[in-house]
Amino acid sequence: MMKMVKISGFLVSLVVLAACVTINIYFPAAQAEQAAEKIVDEIIGNPVPADDKGGAINPTQSRRFGLILLDTVIPSAHAAQPDFNVDTPQVRKLQASMKQRFGSLKPHYDSGALGFAGDALVAVNDSAAISLKEKNKVKKLMADENRDRNALYQAIADANGHPEWLADVRSVFAKTWVQKANSGWWYQDSKGAWVQK
Repeated sequence: MMKMVKISGFLVSLVVLAACVTINIYFPAAQAEQAAEKIVDEIIGNPVPADDKGGAINPTQSRRFGLILLDTVIPSAHAAQPDFNVDTPQVRKLQASMKQRFGSLKPHYDSGALGFAGDALVAVNDSAAISLKEKNKVKKLMADENRDRNALYQAIADANGHPEWLADVRSVFAKTWVQKANSGWWYQDSKGAWVQK
């Protein structure tokens, strides 16, 4: 009888413990960074590097291998990791629009007139670098670009079923635009100051 009470007490404890486990879905930053790099490379025309077939292990592969090995030795509870989806008709349409516009924006990045703002949008860095004749054209280009960028970030968050990820998506893209910027282009640092790459 005492043995039965101990076993049933143990089972009740297990059920209570299992009920306390929740599955958290967190923002998949690494997947978002990879997706942002591909999108930005496509927009600004950077060649996307081919996978290394030479057998060298890159840091990302090494980290993944280490995590797999660690999980094999020490199993752990994982939060749910969704697939990070950026392949939707709306995302492709916005990306194509931004790619088409990039040729008109590039001379203004090159001159320092425009740069990448800290909120992952385009902003005026040096208005004196824009001729009076081009001011309205540049203003429209910038407005169209920022409209598409805002829509892109929202579309990516929505495509993943997590509109609350918008700030995270925007943050990843803000870093990626700067990483992929050409030497000499301008961007805002974390304090909002303009810095030349």
